[in-house]
Amino acid sequence: MLTPWQTRLAASAVALMWGYEGLWCKIFPGRADQRAIVEGLPLLPESAVTALLIAIGLAELALGAWVLTGRRPRLAALVQTLLVVGFNTGGLLFGADRIPEPGRLVVQDLAFLALVWTLAAAHGHRARPTALAA
Repeated sequence: MLTPWQTRLAASAVALMWGYEGLWCKIFPGRADQRAIVEGLPLLPESAVTALLIAIGLAELALGAWVLTGRRPRLAALVQTLLVVGFNTGGLLFGADRIPEPGRLVVQDLAFLALVWTLAAAHGHRARPTALAA
């Protein structure tokens, strides 16, 4: 079981990752490799690439904020898992040649998702006694 301090630290780390990915990698200034992967998506017109990157970036920022609230932690963990798996699958299918080390990407994301689910379990465990007391 995590202490409240450890839970806040874990939530901050997860939110920071989403903030970095959303703001720095997608919106400003944006990473060329991530743009190239989105440009490689089939049936996506060139004119929609920037808008899609900004939309993904804003969604990632919102996800980081959600994690910091601690609300519905298991749902947040599920959404994060689906996004990470979806983004990685899309990247590996449509832009594997633009990902320098695909194996490292997968291993890092597995570690990240372990932290996400550890945090969800810690929040869920803390929330149960309060719900029973009400």
